Amino acid sequence: MNAQWTIGIIGGSGLYAIDGLEDAEWRPVDTPWGTPSDQILFGRIGDVAIRFLPRHGRGHVHLPGDIPVRANIDALKRAGCTDLLATSSVGSLREELPPGTFAIVDQFVDRTVQRAASFFGSGLVAHVSLADPTCERLGAFAAAAITAAGGRVAEGATYLAMEGPQFSTRAESRLYRDWGCDVIGMTAMPEARLAREAELPYALVGMVTDYDCWRDDRAAVDVAEIVAQMAANGRIARAAVAHLLRHLPPERTPSPIDTALDGAIMTAPAQRDAVLIARNAAIVARVLGLAAAATT
Repeated sequence: MNAQWTIGIIGGSGLYAIDGLEDAEWRPVDTPWGTPSDQILFGRIGDVAIRFLPRHGRGHVHLPGDIPVRANIDALKRAGCTDLLATSSVGSLREELPPGTFAIVDQFVDRTVQRAASFFGSGLVAHVSLADPTCERLGAFAAAAITAAGGRVAEGATYLAMEGPQFSTRAESRLYRDWGCDVIGMTAMPEARLAREAELPYALVGMVTDYDCWRDDRAAVDVAEIVAQMAANGRIARAAVAHLLRHLPPERTPSPIDTALDGAIMTAPAQRDAVLIARNAAIVARVLGLAAAATT
């Protein structure tokens, strides 16, 4: 079995299962940050190990702002993931990105305001670079897989992360267009931030369900229409994920994101908080030379 790739799949609205998963088993993974959104589905496709976590939980039980994001990322790190592929249902802010489009996100504008956005804090301060917040390599694999599955792909999208759970006002939607954003959603932040702190290359596929509310010639966002489009998107997404996992290169070459914490921890060794270090054992094990915290 190729141990170099262990792909974590964070399933957003519309993606609640992985087709063709072998040796599948749901397992609880405890973390110092609390309970994740759900148990993690361990399995494999061919020689690639898979860890699947439904972001909202099975049955869609968590509001976007209530998703235990730190617990989710910590759990996936403990489960041995080397890379994370996330999906998220999004609204389109561009005429050229109609419902049914799969947008490969490479930038974010973060407008969330009530969510814990870091593993670090007083006693263990760190600043990672987020200039390029997603993994170009994994995003390219995702784009190719979606195309192979018959989906429409748009690369290089900027994602506006809103707090929710309400949808935008028309004024907000038009403002975000003026800012240069392409899609809008409620869940990818602080997920992408925390993945970078955890040294996990992260790619996001935004699955377009609607045009948000910026257009004068269309009614506001309709939940029934969104749910119907989510189902159609989900069918393509499941096929694309299976294709991606079966066509990964046999060897995983290192990514610069694997060492994102090098030079990032600012707190002097003598001043570091032992309790916070212990809480972050899965996150800082490599950079601080600690025994890795893992769930197998």
